[in-house]
Amino acid sequence: MAFQKPKGTQDLLPGTVEKWQFIEEKIKAVCCRYNYKELRTPIFEQTELFTRGVGETTDVVSKEMYTFLDKGDRSMTLRPEGTAGVVRAYVENKLYGEPDLTKVYYVGPMFRYEQPQAGRFRQFHQFGIEAFGSTDASLDAEVISLGFQFYKELGLSGVTVEVNSVGTPEIRAAFKSKLQDFLAPVKDKLCRDCQSRYDKNPLRLLDCKVDQAHFEGAPSILDSLDEECTNHFATVRGYLDAMGVNYTINPRLVRGLDYYTHTAFEFKAEGIGAIDTIGGGGRYNGLVADVGGPDQPGVGFGLGLERLVLVLEKQGIDIPSGKGLDMYLVALGEAAEKEITRLLFELRSQGVVAEKDYGGRKMKAQMKSADRLHAKYVAILGDDELARGEITLKSMANGEQEVLDLENFIEKFLNKQ
Repeated sequence: MAFQKPKGTQDLLPGTVEKWQFIEEKIKAVCCRYNYKELRTPIFEQTELFTRGVGETTDVVSKEMYTFLDKGDRSMTLRPEGTAGVVRAYVENKLYGEPDLTKVYYVGPMFRYEQPQAGRFRQFHQFGIEAFGSTDASLDAEVISLGFQFYKELGLSGVTVEVNSVGTPEIRAAFKSKLQDFLAPVKDKLCRDCQSRYDKNPLRLLDCKVDQAHFEGAPSILDSLDEECTNHFATVRGYLDAMGVNYTINPRLVRGLDYYTHTAFEFKAEGIGAIDTIGGGGRYNGLVADVGGPDQPGVGFGLGLERLVLVLEKQGIDIPSGKGLDMYLVALGEAAEKEITRLLFELRSQGVVAEKDYGGRKMKAQMKSADRLHAKYVAILGDDELARGEITLKSMANGEQEVLDLENFIEKFLNKQ
């Protein structure tokens, strides 16, 4: 039988994967400037970490997780998001004991069983940052600005940030009751998902794209904030204003995970249809304690790389798809082949990106291969040239050729670089 990749996954082939590598290098560069260090966590964790950390009533936990029993009859789950695992690592490794803030970033695959669509897969890749140890509003603004700067440096246009405050757990509990009271008269008219969320997770009702008409005049959580939450949100916005980050206030923005407190935000992009969110995050001051650690505040975001690649393509932004070869070596004859193989090794040892033919093809076919591989130079060696101690170097840019002494060929080529 012919095997195919699982539904909702993709193969990143040569010619495409280089674009991803470019994005990943940009991630490392931006995070380095903001002093965020890379952290790598397991792809699977104990299921309870996500049910406690993300929230049992969220769509992620109730509908989308890949969960299995291991051979020890323990429930394990492929990570559906990055924050819970990072928080677990922060607690388990006692990073909270360090004198300074803990600021980390991660890049890796996540897994959610949902209907595949453009830019959305069952195995997807996420770039995220997390900062622990401070409630300072400037840290919220720093996290938002890092994501905004990352998109800017990739060349995206029309990126905006929607921000909101979801207050404290106590404020949210009171607001949930107000929202339920407001929607009770039209509950039976809501879509199936909203009717389910009405009791389990009423804040997620505001995210619905179907029932927005029923939410006209609904109470705003901003009107329920206490003085501390109001001041924190105002201070965050003040920092964003000072940084020149383009944002709008969206009082219906709640995000899909239960752990958020105070600041919540989403990055939006133009040109990708109705679902225009390309990333988001917020503050989660109670999450560390929820997973067994000390009461340490945190703030972070997660950005989907598949969505990002889609936006880059839609906006016509050219991402480098990999550099070509520095040199392609052509051998004509058995003795020349042996010498070319040695030269290839020496060139690569000196940092030169080089290749040769492995199929015994004629010179014309090898030159075509060099052109396809975007080689800057081609070195041609036949048995007769080998006997004379010579090798021909051809520039693929202008076609110029020169004959060099084989003995010091590598040295002379390196001087051209």
